[in-house]
Amino acid sequence: MLKQVLKQRNVFSNVLPKMTTADVICYKYKPLKNGELPLKIKVCKDRKTRYINLGVSTKSEYWDFEKNQPKPTCPDRELIEKLISNKISEVKSKIVELKSNNKEFSATTLVEKVSHPTKAITVGELFKQHIHCLEEEKRTGYRLSIQQTYNSLIKFNSHLDIPFSEMDCGWLKRYETWLRKQGKSENTIGIRFRNIRMIFNSAINMGLVKPENYPFKQLKVSKLHQETAKRALTKDEILSVVNYNITGKDFYCKLAVHLFTFSYFMGGINFVDMAYLTGKNIVSNRLIYNRRKTSKLINLPMQERALLVLKEYKDSNKPYLFPILSISHRTEQQKLNRLHKVITKVNKALKCIGEELNIPIKLTTYVARHSYATVLKRAGVATSIICESLGHSSEKVTQIYLDNFENNQIDKAMELLK
Repeated sequence: MLKQVLKQRNVFSNVLPKMTTADVICYKYKPLKNGELPLKIKVCKDRKTRYINLGVSTKSEYWDFEKNQPKPTCPDRELIEKLISNKISEVKSKIVELKSNNKEFSATTLVEKVSHPTKAITVGELFKQHIHCLEEEKRTGYRLSIQQTYNSLIKFNSHLDIPFSEMDCGWLKRYETWLRKQGKSENTIGIRFRNIRMIFNSAINMGLVKPENYPFKQLKVSKLHQETAKRALTKDEILSVVNYNITGKDFYCKLAVHLFTFSYFMGGINFVDMAYLTGKNIVSNRLIYNRRKTSKLINLPMQERALLVLKEYKDSNKPYLFPILSISHRTEQQKLNRLHKVITKVNKALKCIGEELNIPIKLTTYVARHSYATVLKRAGVATSIICESLGHSSEKVTQIYLDNFENNQIDKAMELLK
């Protein structure tokens, strides 16, 4: 009868899934120098056994080896029992966590995760890491946006030495209320929250916070968006700016008209990309460059009006095509400061020109980009070749479409700009 029971038990043990166990033992095989026995948590998985030291020991006469627990006469019995219970609970919680995430583990890796847990990275630390990476990648504009969000959060909470689990829905709603009291626009608030969401997603991917703590399931960032008024001009309005009489005007007025003209005729290239253009970007009478914002390759035929603009600034002793940056601007910060100074003065000049020409919207370099897309769209060009960037949710989508067409298709479309 006993043999039959044991046989059935063996059959069941082969059918049932292998369990991971964690129990306390008083390790009597290697007594310490003071004669006491160390207490350990014994972890078993797949017939492999590993141990976690509890950092405490006791004399053999104080330990009940049959019940595997300290005897009532054991000094600090309650504290030892609490320590044992907490450590076993920690091991079991780690097992549940690993299994819920479908992660494979062995007795050795389980012990390592419990004995040497990864140091938790705070919200502030992850922000700083991301900002540093953007500096290394020279993504100046995006880095500045993340830096502004970080600075804003510091002003709101005084510090970011907090775990991501603390940045819950309630915390973020208080931050949103604070931003509104600061008079921030809907779009600014939206940018701040999209940056926070990106950092939070990184934290989840790094295992710094559990997916169930993700606050953006309840707090929808998409609602934090304000429709921006369209900034595109009619073709006649554009040409009035392009043909504006700059005779006798100051340097920034002339530069403003030239940059607007170049942007309109050369695929709506933005100010920063124009600032970094060098002679190497013109190959076989084509403008070829990578957008600094998206890294997408742009390849366009040089237009006659654009060539006339470049002729105004041609100087073999200067590396850049436009007089915005120079060799004296060596560091990224120096370049950023210079770009900010020039764009401010250029847009101020364009605003005055727009008012003089009775243009109904505030004139900026970015208006040229929007107008480029709009003119082609109004002329019947398929949005798959060149589409109105203001109508897109992502600028990358526009660039991907442009990249996938042959040069002659884009060339033909751009003839409509003249």
